[in-house]
Amino acid sequence: MNSFPYLSAVIVVPLIGALITASVPKGKPKQAKAIALGFSLAVAAITVGAWASYDTGDTGMQLTEHYSWVPAWGLNLSFGMDGIALVMLALTALLTPIVILASWNDAHKRNQPTFFALILALQATMIGTFISTNVLLFYIFFEVMLVPMYFLIGSYGGKRRQYAAVKFFLYSLLGGMVLLAAIIGLWVTTGGVFDFATLTDGKHSIAEGTLQNWLFLGFFIAFAIKAPFFPFHTWLPDAGGAAPAGIAALLVGVMDKIGTFAILRYCLPLFPDASQLFAPLAIALALVGVIYGALVAIGQKDLRRLVAYTSIAHFGFIGVGIFAFTTESASGAVLYMVNHGLATGLLFIVVGMLATRRGSSDIADFGGAGKTLPLLAGTFFIAGLASLALPGTAPFVSEFLILLGTYSANKPVAVIATLGVILAAAYVLWMYQRTMQGTVNVKLDGVPAMKRDLNLREKLVVAPLIVGILALGVYPQPVLDVINPAVEHTLDSVGVTGSADQAATGENK
Repeated sequence: MNSFPYLSAVIVVPLIGALITASVPKGKPKQAKAIALGFSLAVAAITVGAWASYDTGDTGMQLTEHYSWVPAWGLNLSFGMDGIALVMLALTALLTPIVILASWNDAHKRNQPTFFALILALQATMIGTFISTNVLLFYIFFEVMLVPMYFLIGSYGGKRRQYAAVKFFLYSLLGGMVLLAAIIGLWVTTGGVFDFATLTDGKHSIAEGTLQNWLFLGFFIAFAIKAPFFPFHTWLPDAGGAAPAGIAALLVGVMDKIGTFAILRYCLPLFPDASQLFAPLAIALALVGVIYGALVAIGQKDLRRLVAYTSIAHFGFIGVGIFAFTTESASGAVLYMVNHGLATGLLFIVVGMLATRRGSSDIADFGGAGKTLPLLAGTFFIAGLASLALPGTAPFVSEFLILLGTYSANKPVAVIATLGVILAAAYVLWMYQRTMQGTVNVKLDGVPAMKRDLNLREKLVVAPLIVGILALGVYPQPVLDVINPAVEHTLDSVGVTGSADQAATGENK
């Protein structure tokens, strides 16, 4: 037990904030916003303390906490984190106050206290999935987080919000049911063990064979739906297109990463033989996602849906990096989870700012907007360049590591994945040219808001994301120092050496 319970605090604090915010009368929205922002900043401060207390030289779970839950079943509320969980906690803690600030006026016609309370509740449940070290506790957070996101989309979204919310919920619920069946199978097989450390101590490993394969598939399908990987992706364009911009940033920037995080956390260590057996299938699905997501993004007419489809391509890169089984590719995948959250979070927020000003997110309703909105256009350009992984931006480092590690392990896969980089340039530059450049669209006449550039609040929203994108693009080493030991430990549990150089010479086990 630590002197300060950092991990339980980052769950309890936003939950308390959610309850207080929800209790604010509807007639006092400013008070509700201030309370929500204050609690989200408190979570960020606690996360800074957790990062400072983390030992990068230790590959095991750190800052662990254990509380009795159901003694009759031997269940505990167990929390802990390695480097992978730490960077995801940091991403969540950073994005949440930014999203609250970006969504300051989004729910002005509806119940604002409830809106911001739901954001804090969502933050608490997402963090819970990253730091839980009990499989059943992870599952509870995995399922409960659907509730605040469902209401954020269905009650506060745009067109087709109810359809998008129901589709999101049903897909996620189906994945959760599959996961629950697999967890029950795991519990029966291991004699009633849910503790992650106990499950991976070598004494409770699942015997190689059909049982391990089925359990792996149960976990993997649930996480592939959450990610989402092709062909489980169809809910994302609808949800991302209908959700408020800030909520879409949290959905794609953090919530979807729970799927890829959980593959690294649970699928690989718990089912090492099955992970290697199904790796070619997982890579094939990821490659299809890279190409398919990029091609469909090129043909989109709506900015929100375009950004959502780009994320399908990016998640394909992450999948390739995980299942290439080299340290470089897997570290690149984890770093991409962080960098994609920054870049796509910024892109969704900027698209939301544009849509709010124009009253539409249709690309045809823009054109030449950069002449009246130079600061917003510049921010949009930076977000687009980061999305296509331009050198000097954070996603470039991630994609380079993924391709480098994958090339040494499987050259054809790396070559095919590189096509996604080329296609990304096409959809980003096309999107920017159609909306920001050229002659000012006559449809913009009579829309005064299209002459209102970034205000102070909006500058405060985009500035941290831009700084993060550029800083990690130039100097990602501090984050990689946290990620690498955890990645090496995870790959070792699968039975692979992890090094790209060793992969190139065929030394993997």
